[in-house]
Amino acid sequence: MENRTGRAGFRIGDVDIANITVFAPLAGFSNLPLRLLAKEAGCALVCSEMISARGLTQDSGKTLRLMDSTPLEKPLSVQIFGAEPSVMASAAAIVQACGADIVDINFGCPVKKILKSGSGAALMKQPVLAGEILRAVRKAVTIPVTVKIRSGWDSTGDQAEEIARIAQDSGVNALTLHPRTVGQGFSGKADWTLIRRIKSILDIPVIGNGDIVQPEDALRMARETGCDGIMIGRSAIGRPWIFSQVLALFRNEKMPVIDSLLRLNAMIRYLDASFDHLGDRQAALMMRSRLGWFVKGLPGAGKFRQSIKHIASRKEAMELIMDFRNGNIQ
Repeated sequence: MENRTGRAGFRIGDVDIANITVFAPLAGFSNLPLRLLAKEAGCALVCSEMISARGLTQDSGKTLRLMDSTPLEKPLSVQIFGAEPSVMASAAAIVQACGADIVDINFGCPVKKILKSGSGAALMKQPVLAGEILRAVRKAVTIPVTVKIRSGWDSTGDQAEEIARIAQDSGVNALTLHPRTVGQGFSGKADWTLIRRIKSILDIPVIGNGDIVQPEDALRMARETGCDGIMIGRSAIGRPWIFSQVLALFRNEKMPVIDSLLRLNAMIRYLDASFDHLGDRQAALMMRSRLGWFVKGLPGAGKFRQSIKHIASRKEAMELIMDFRNGNIQ
C-alpha cells in the first residue's frame, strides 16, 4: 500500500509505524489529551512532552505524570533530556519499564534554560558527550532509541551531519531533524535541503520536521527530501485534523472537510479528556487558554476566547461551548 512517496509507513527498530505522520514532542502542549486527538485523526506515532531525565531518576511525581498513557495512543515515544550519560541511561530504563514503545533523546531544544544545563541543542557542539549519552541509553534499553536534532549552531549543517553519523554508529534506530539553527529558535525558514542531505548519508529512518503549516507542505517535504516520516508540531495544536488531511493527500484521496461541527466535536473531546486526565482544578485553568485554539477563524471566536477566561468547571466550559455552537456568543 504505497503513497506518492513510495512508502505507506516505516519501521523504527521493531516498531511498525503505520504511516508517515508523527506528532512532535511539544513541551507544555503534547500531553495525553492532545496526543489522543492526534491518534484519532490518524497520526501513526505520538511523542510525549520533553521530560527531564534527572526528574525521572529522582522519582518526581510531577515528572512521572508526563508519561501517563493509554493503549489507545500506542505506539508511544517518550522524549527525555539531560547531559549525563548515566542519568540518561537510568531514565531511559524507567521509560521502558513504564511501557513506552520508543525512547527519544532530545538534542535539539534551543530554550536557554535547557542549553544552560548542557542539555538539548547544547549537545550538538559536544559530539563526544553526545555519543556517550546515546551509547549509554542504547545499552540500557531493548526498545528502539531515536534522537531529535537541529541543524546545529550555524547554518552549514556540519554539526547535524556529525551527530547523525554518531547516532547511527551508536545504535540509534531513527533520527528526527528540525533543520533550523539553534539561534533561529522557531523563527525564519527551515532548510529542508539538510533533511535530504542527512537522509542520503544514513541507513536508519529520517523524520523531517519544520514548516509543515498546511497539509500540502507535508507532501512537498516528502517529495523534496525523501524522508521516511513527517513530524508535525505547532500546526497540530488546536487542529489535530491536519493529520487526516495529510493522509488523504498521500493516499490521493479527497481531503476531509473541516467544518465548525468537526472543530467543536474535537474541542469537546479535548475538554473531556483533559478533565479526566488532569482533574477539575488544573483542567479548568488550562482550558481558559486552550479551548480557543479550536475556534480560530470562526465567527465569534474572539468573544468565545473572552468568555472562557474564567472557566471554573467542566459543566461551565461545556455550557459555553454549546452557547458558541448555537450562536449565542457573538
